[in-house]
Amino acid sequence: MTLGFKDYPKVYFKLLTVGFLLVFGFGLSNSFISLLAKELDPSGLLAGFVVSAFFLARIFIELPSGIISDRIGRYRLLVLGIALVSFGAFLCATSNSIYILIIGRSIWGLGTALYFMNNTAMIMDLFLPNLRGSALGTFQAIEFIGPVLATPLGGIIIERLQGASISPYNLIFYLAGGMSLSAFILAYFMKDARKMGSSRGGHSLSLTKTFSALKNVAIITICVNSFSRMLIMQGINNTVLQLFLNEDIKLSIELVGFVITTRVIGHTLSTVIAGHISDRIGRKPIIITGMVIEALGMFFYTIVSKFELLLATAFIAGFGEGMVFVCLLVFLSEIAPEEIRGGAIGLYRTFMSTGGFIGPMLFIYFFDNYTSSYCFYLGIIFLITNALLVSTIKTKKQIKNFTPPHK
Repeated sequence: MTLGFKDYPKVYFKLLTVGFLLVFGFGLSNSFISLLAKELDPSGLLAGFVVSAFFLARIFIELPSGIISDRIGRYRLLVLGIALVSFGAFLCATSNSIYILIIGRSIWGLGTALYFMNNTAMIMDLFLPNLRGSALGTFQAIEFIGPVLATPLGGIIIERLQGASISPYNLIFYLAGGMSLSAFILAYFMKDARKMGSSRGGHSLSLTKTFSALKNVAIITICVNSFSRMLIMQGINNTVLQLFLNEDIKLSIELVGFVITTRVIGHTLSTVIAGHISDRIGRKPIIITGMVIEALGMFFYTIVSKFELLLATAFIAGFGEGMVFVCLLVFLSEIAPEEIRGGAIGLYRTFMSTGGFIGPMLFIYFFDNYTSSYCFYLGIIFLITNALLVSTIKTKKQIKNFTPPHK
């Protein structure tokens, strides 16, 4: 059975609005964050760390937050996360050194981790497994319209306000802080989300149960894929790609923003398509296909230089990335036994954050010391290797019966 929007619970759309505001604010800096980092640190030693800092605190909070949310409920951590996002964005807005920017990005990343982990869990609670792909895919697709709109807007603001009395970079961070503050106010007064997210988990989660997930080969395989996915997403797509377009191809920040936006459009479109199709044919073939498509996009980056072709390449790479993004976590929730599912998700996100932390520093090193093509080829190797690993996972049959969620 397939649900229409009218059948979705109202809290789903409220959570969606909050998520849209947060990712819109984050998307404003997508076109320039690594460029700003190199401007503040011409040596490049700390430039990669500005992007990595977003994931530094997340490495240490992913597992404990799962245990804490099981004790006190998800809603409190969700609201706390939004508050930290707002504080981190405003701190970035006041930064005049790379060190303050790193601290601000760390707090911003910590808040984002708390928000998305608990938000995703609440979405999963609303739908049974056979409809989670569609529900989560649609949620992420609408949510990621934010970066589609915000990324070129950020690039345009930077280009148009060069030489203004206020730094255009700081202005964008103030705008992001304002969006996050609005999301906090909305979430704080959502009574239905408060009631839903205040309940504790059905299983008492502990570190023992969490680490018992490490004995499951399929879970570890997906966690390794999560690590590699974020290594590529943050190291190449959100760091090296900006530098490649600006320094190698000589595109303006405004045009860099349009290329990044095209990638996000491909990502957003594929989450809807992949989510619905995976509900019918399974997650594994969609994940493998997505990795192959993204690898193809990586290869095209090494052979094209015209702006129009770069737009097409970015769309292809983003489309493949989105197919993996929407299905990997749902796939994990289906293969993990219920009693260790919370621990498995915590491990998944820890691996993911570790990849997001290492990726920018690793790939900016290769970019500075070798070539951009070297980075893209390395990304292709990671993607094909992960596709082969996923192909070895044995899958379960999905649940076919469905009881509509409480509105």
